[in-house]
Amino acid sequence: MARQLRAEHVATVGAQLGEGPAWDAARGELTFVDIVAGALYRLRPDGRAERVLEIDEPLAAALPAADGTRLLVTRAGFVVADEHDALVPVLDVLASRPDLRFNDAKCDASGRCFAGTLSLEGTSAAGTLYRLDDGPIATPVVSEVGLSNGLGWSPDGGVLYFVDTLSGHIRAFDYDGATGDLGPSRIVVLAEPGTPDGMCVDHSGCLWVAFWGQGEVRRFTPSGVLDAVVELPVPNVTSCAFGGRAGDILYITTAAGGPADDGAPPLAGDLFALRPGVTGPAAVPWSGTQG
Repeated sequence: MARQLRAEHVATVGAQLGEGPAWDAARGELTFVDIVAGALYRLRPDGRAERVLEIDEPLAAALPAADGTRLLVTRAGFVVADEHDALVPVLDVLASRPDLRFNDAKCDASGRCFAGTLSLEGTSAAGTLYRLDDGPIATPVVSEVGLSNGLGWSPDGGVLYFVDTLSGHIRAFDYDGATGDLGPSRIVVLAEPGTPDGMCVDHSGCLWVAFWGQGEVRRFTPSGVLDAVVELPVPNVTSCAFGGRAGDILYITTAAGGPADDGAPPLAGDLFALRPGVTGPAAVPWSGTQG
């Protein structure tokens, strides 16, 4: 039987669509975004969530970079926020596709950024998972995706886990860390009931997956066996990431699902956390160059 765990409320945010938690080891802080508001937050040492940056379009993810800047994944592409939060364009991928936007993003052990897209019009199989390569160019690596979402790598770097939310599948791809190329894939989790969203992988290789509409984060073994369930007091759980200086805190983002006066339950869109008894890695900084 799966272990039952419970997350505790950490910070009031009220995000319409909280997402993308990432532990920035260089800064010693957790960051996350509200996609709809185009806002980047950090968790302050006093426990408050502070808005540190805002752009005038959806902000799908914000990743630490090796040079101390941040790589922002916007609706249409990639932008660097420098040390003064000035925005420097990197690559506009979806300029001619207003029907799409980027969603979740992460870097592999070498600092290569992967980011996927979704349809804003509900078009089936319109999404793509891209790898940001030198040039810069966005190289498609998985096509015909329903809704590109959570990403994570096995501790040895040989497997990429990828969530297509609309399919309900979590797929495992053989992964070549030297080239960033994907090999054959298999379904490792067929998530029923519920809708899988963002995810992370702990140091033992187990998958922690947020479930939208279910008020849960579920832990699966690498073979897809359900091991633990984390309960939250809000339905729309969006993503999770390990953090803290010891990597022993699992931070969890949530979504209000609409404006505050739209009947969202108390604490919806806030930040939660727990110490689950295992550790996980910090976010790998974007290298800025891909080999």
